[in-house]
Amino acid sequence: MPQPGQPPDRVLDLFVADGVLERLPGGRGTSWRAGDLVLSPGHDESEAWVAPIQARVAVRLDEQVPRSIRLVLPVPARDGSLTVDGWAATRFEPATTPCHDLATLLATAHLLHAHLADVLPERPTVLDARTDQWAEGERAAYDPGLARKVAAARPEPGLRELVDALTGQLDDTDLGREQLVHADLAGNVLLDAAGVPFVIDFSPAWRSPLWAEAVCVLDAVLWLGTPADALDDWRAGARRQAMLRAALFRVLSDRPCDVARYDALGLA
Repeated sequence: MPQPGQPPDRVLDLFVADGVLERLPGGRGTSWRAGDLVLSPGHDESEAWVAPIQARVAVRLDEQVPRSIRLVLPVPARDGSLTVDGWAATRFEPATTPCHDLATLLATAHLLHAHLADVLPERPTVLDARTDQWAEGERAAYDPGLARKVAAARPEPGLRELVDALTGQLDDTDLGREQLVHADLAGNVLLDAAGVPFVIDFSPAWRSPLWAEAVCVLDAVLWLGTPADALDDWRAGARRQAMLRAALFRVLSDRPCDVARYDALGLA
């Protein structure tokens, strides 16, 4: 009998996925292993542009000696599609363990973004077509008026006040050159059998690496058990501004938002 949330037969067929289906831990708990593939839902063809870039970087990183960081390799379906009915596939990496060490996560972010900076010189206009909750939250994080409008339409008690407090502290501090970044690193870095950081579930955004690192730190505190004093380095200057926008991004993309959890961090 099929398990709830598992990939449908059509997806398994087109990705030539075989073996026993196994739900994988981590992330949102929606990914499945089938043989040497990992299948994940929540994708569409608007993300197809990033797969060739991701594959090129993944191969380049694996060719380095010694390896310092790795990136998961996307796998197309047998008809050439990169998504099938909202599902995408990547190559499964055996013998990995989750990485929750903040210093390693930030070092991984720094290395990954340095490599990504070389492969895509201009922002792809296809990003404008995204309508998922994370894309909408990201846009609102950089538009105070939009952030307040979105918060006013949401039902969670205290959300409007939290967003007002966060947007009220924003200024025009330069956060650095914008480029292709991974917007969801915390929880998506594993250590391979040799202990090399292995990045999965690439979530593309066109923002500054400083913002992406702020999101990583915030998520590590919220979900990975990192002590809250890790935020102390992000309470002044450009880092403060990056963290405010990271918080707005998460607050407005969480559905529903646990307002009390964010209030407790004292970011506003």
